Amino acid sequence: MDDQEPRDGHPTRKTVLRAALAAGLAAPAVLVGVPALARTGAVPGGAAPELTPTCDDGDDPTPPQMEGPYFKPNSPRRTSLVDAGTPGVRLTVTGWVFGRGCRPVPGVLLDFWQADVNGAYDNAGYRFRGHQFTDAQGAFRLTTIVPGLYPGRTRHIHVKAQAPGRPVLTTQLYFPGEPRNATDPLFDPRLLMTVRDAGSGAKEAAFDFVLDVPQTPGPTTPPPDGTWSPGTAYRPGDRVTYGGRGYVCLQAHTAQAGWEPPGAPALWRAG
Repeated sequence: MDDQEPRDGHPTRKTVLRAALAAGLAAPAVLVGVPALARTGAVPGGAAPELTPTCDDGDDPTPPQMEGPYFKPNSPRRTSLVDAGTPGVRLTVTGWVFGRGCRPVPGVLLDFWQADVNGAYDNAGYRFRGHQFTDAQGAFRLTTIVPGLYPGRTRHIHVKAQAPGRPVLTTQLYFPGEPRNATDPLFDPRLLMTVRDAGSGAKEAAFDFVLDVPQTPGPTTPPPDGTWSPGTAYRPGDRVTYGGRGYVCLQAHTAQAGWEPPGAPALWRAG
């Protein structure tokens, strides 16, 4: 399931955040009070995965997993683990890192490592190993390949995540629809990425981390005069006013603080 189209028809927090950043809005103004789903996808057999970890003021962070035998410190700092001649299906992984208060965390160290297309780890050098830091908006982007199958395991990508001055989270990310998900004893559906075809044989994946970083939700202020109201279920084509300006609803959703029309261009068009 694409994370842009959740089952209930409501846009995800990632939809709103991506649209806001694309529009040049400051992320914190959009993020206040909006729940963040760390991943969507389906477990084997088509059942919906457990809807955790979510960023909802006190919910559990992204679950940890074992490091495995092939971690190496001192990986190079880079956002791409491939070059023009690297074999394998190109994969771009994007997402955000949030704290316990549903707010993005900049400067988080993310150290990725994985197997190559043949399922082998480079233990002599640093192929398919690299670290990066989340940007000022708490976002990250990794360019790599879909890893090959390692004996006894399903496809996965290892990662260590550490916010400044906080403990390290060691975990693994998984791919939906993999036959070995059902037999891998380490597989956890809460760590499924959302994966889709990106054209030309490439794939795109998304995953949001929630780290054990204490936060308080951002400040809230009463909305300006207008007909827009939190808690109201809006449908495409509905019209509201907010702060003296009219807006047209673009996607069905239930309004809540943080999705005010001026700061949610994925949901509202001025007019």
